[in-house]
Amino acid sequence: MPTSPSSALPTEAPVAPVGGEPESSPDRGRRRATRLAGLVTAGRRPPLILVVPACVAAVFALLPLGYLAVRSLERGPAFAWDVVADERTLDLLGRSLWLTVAVVAACLVLGVSLAWLTVRTRLPGGRAWSVLATLPLAVPSYVAAFAWLSAEPDLAGFGGAALALTLVSFPYVYLPVAAALRGIDPAQEEAARSLGHGPLSTFLRITLPQLRPAAAGGALLVALYVLSDFGAVSLMRYDTFTRAIHTSYRASFDRTPAAALSVVLVVMTIALVAAEARTRGRAGHARTGTGTARPSVQVALGRWRPFALLWCGTVTAVAVAFPLGTLGYWLAAGTSATWDLTALAQTAWATFGVAAAGAGLTTLLALPVGVIAARYRGRGARLLEQAAYAGHALPGITVALALVFFAVRYAYPLYQQLPLLVGAYAVLFLPVAVAATRAAVLQAPPVLEDVARSLGRRPWQVLREVTVPLAAPGVAAGAALTFVVCMKELPATLLLRPTGMDTLATRLWTETGAGSFAAAAPYAAALILLAAVPSYLLGRHRT
Repeated sequence: MPTSPSSALPTEAPVAPVGGEPESSPDRGRRRATRLAGLVTAGRRPPLILVVPACVAAVFALLPLGYLAVRSLERGPAFAWDVVADERTLDLLGRSLWLTVAVVAACLVLGVSLAWLTVRTRLPGGRAWSVLATLPLAVPSYVAAFAWLSAEPDLAGFGGAALALTLVSFPYVYLPVAAALRGIDPAQEEAARSLGHGPLSTFLRITLPQLRPAAAGGALLVALYVLSDFGAVSLMRYDTFTRAIHTSYRASFDRTPAAALSVVLVVMTIALVAAEARTRGRAGHARTGTGTARPSVQVALGRWRPFALLWCGTVTAVAVAFPLGTLGYWLAAGTSATWDLTALAQTAWATFGVAAAGAGLTTLLALPVGVIAARYRGRGARLLEQAAYAGHALPGITVALALVFFAVRYAYPLYQQLPLLVGAYAVLFLPVAVAATRAAVLQAPPVLEDVARSLGRRPWQVLREVTVPLAAPGVAAGAALTFVVCMKELPATLLLRPTGMDTLATRLWTETGAGSFAAAAPYAAALILLAAVPSYLLGRHRT
């Protein structure tokens, strides 16, 4: 039946939902306000332009789980359960969790405090401190562990592992929290202060809840980084799942015990991702008011200025100056025979190329997953995001063996070729790019996407013309961060690199394992310098 022009116009009459009572005006108003704020998606499903590539990314990230299922059950479920329920496994579980909790707590304190001081206060040299706070990203965990062990051998064990991992991973919290602080509109904070709330109350009641997604996302990355770390815990001789898995792989041709231990790590990862998702709540984090957001007024430190400078200086000294000083000592202890500039340049160029390829592929796979995680609710969206995190807690050697298993059986031309190594980087570090993308999209006002759709734009046009440009700075930051961690990755690179190719990380590990610290120093210096460039750009970016 044709519709009259008047019936097509908007009306204020109550609309009866399917199978329900007519919706009242207040309910309809609340739903409209909620939709404009981007808190729910009003029943919309993610478009296929996002779902298809997100599913490809999820399947790619879940590939190692298929390998683990085959390996862990090849001797029967009973044998796998005996490995998992063994007293040794329970001990490893407790040690890994205790290390993870300690490092995450310390990183939250360091990351949030430094972000607040460098972004929201009149800290002298704030821009320089911002750069220095990101430079620990350039220091591999095994380099930090070696630096501290060479100075104080008694640090070996839990304390040394926690110290080394904290000092190299707190920028994972600092960067997203600093970006969130820059993006928060100060209007709500000013309104709270006008109502009589002091600075501390305003921070706890207004600012901190808006920082929760960024801090929780950074804490999740730290937790997964700690669970999957191999270099620092090995040098510090602290037994965790990763060290036990590596030992099992090297000690026997039977892969079942190591695969069963890896399954436990996957379960821990799923639990961590689910817990982090619950901390987000359903609050919106994008500004939806009219006008242009003003920059926040920086807080004067007053008598606290010396303490703030002391805090920033202490963190920088132990996280950056100390490992660099140790490295300088070994460089000075070397001779001209340890400096093969041609080999060093070739290795550095190979490292740059493979890390750039890994960061590019990882960012492309993370973009649809991050957008869905930020914009859409529902079980499917949660499952896609959780699947993306599956490979990050697996040891690099497990991911590498999974890809070798896949290549030998189903894609033999890829065996010992560069694409296989790049794929391993994407599996391992997809959460880094997903977390950055999700945080960036969350701060982009979703009402602009609704306006574009109302003007007839197709989903792919909305993504290209609105969502991606608004989130581009955060996506670029995630790509730079991914580039840094790809350069530092060690176990998967050792196993998957093409024949005759070395990276700075593999050469550094080889020389260190042979006790040639002076010969390893040039490669460590080149690795830190190369990784310091994107780290510097991340710290310098102040929008």
